[in-house]
Amino acid sequence: MNSANPDQPRIVIASRESRLAMWQAEHIRGRLLELYPQLEVDILGMTTRGDQILDRPLSEIGGKGLFIKELEVAMQSGRADLAVHSMKDLPMELPEGFVLAAVSERANPCDAFVSNHYVALDDLPAGAVIGTSSLRREATLRARYPQLAIKGLRGNLDTRLRKLDAGEYDAIILAAAGLVRLGLADRIKSVLAPEQSLPAPGQGVLGIEVPSGRADLIALVEPLNDLATAHCVRAERAFSRALGGSCQLPLAAYAVLESGQLRLRGFVATADGRRSVAGERRGVPDEAESVGYRLAQTLRADGADVILRELAAGQ
Repeated sequence: MNSANPDQPRIVIASRESRLAMWQAEHIRGRLLELYPQLEVDILGMTTRGDQILDRPLSEIGGKGLFIKELEVAMQSGRADLAVHSMKDLPMELPEGFVLAAVSERANPCDAFVSNHYVALDDLPAGAVIGTSSLRREATLRARYPQLAIKGLRGNLDTRLRKLDAGEYDAIILAAAGLVRLGLADRIKSVLAPEQSLPAPGQGVLGIEVPSGRADLIALVEPLNDLATAHCVRAERAFSRALGGSCQLPLAAYAVLESGQLRLRGFVATADGRRSVAGERRGVPDEAESVGYRLAQTLRADGADVILRELAAGQ
C-alpha cells in the first residue's frame, strides 16, 4: 500500500471528478474505514478523456474505456492503489495487469424517466425530444416509441439535468441509481421496469479495480464483494463479451437470482431498433459465466450474428 509510514497504512482511490464518481469513491472509502479504522484512505480526483470530449457520441470516440484509462495509468505509476467504477462503464475486457477485485451490492438497476412536464414515456406527444447517451436505450426507444425524436445527450449527470432544465429536451433517460445516490430521487418521474427497458450489464453496481499483482489490495477489498451481485454481473458481462459487447453495440443484459437459480435476460438490436434478438437462460449461480455464454450462443443462432455483422460493417 502507498505508505510512507508502515504503522499508518494508506491507500489512494483513483476516481473521475464528476459529482457522482466522487460519491462512489467516497462511498467505498467509507466502507473501507468501517472495516479498517486504522486505515488512511485518500481520493485522487481525475478528469478523463471521456469527460473532456462532449461533442460526439461515445460510440464514435472509443467507448467507455475513455473514462478509465487515466485511472489505470495512475495505478500503474503508483499514484493510486485502486479505482472505483460504475460497472456499466467498465469495458468487458480489462487491460492486462488489472483485475476486478470486488463488486458492491446492486442498487436500483433500472432506467429512470426524467422530465419537467411529463410523468411517463407514454405521455410524450409525437415529436417530443428525448435525450440519451446509450445506444441500448436509443434502440429500445426507437422500437417502442418511433414517434419520438431521439437526441444525443453527453456530459455528467448534473450537466444532463441542466440541459433538460434549459429546455433542450422534453425528457431524458438516466440510470435511477445515480440519481438516488446524489439525492436527486425527486427528479425521477417514473422508473422503467426491466420489461420496458432492459438494463445494461452491471447497471446499479460499483466495481473496484486493482492491479493484478497486488494481492494485499485484493485481500483488503474482498469483504466488500457482494457474492449474489457478483454472480449476476459475471453472467451479464460474459453475455456481453461473447457478443463483442461495447458501447458501440445496442445490447442489454440483466440477471437476477430467483429461488436459488440465476435468470439472465439479454438482447442485441440494430441501432434503429427495427430488429432485435432477445432471450433468456437459467442456470446455477456458480456457473454464471457459462449461463451468459450460452445465452449469447442462443441469440447468435436466432439471428444476432446478422445484426452484429451489419453493425460492424456500419462502424
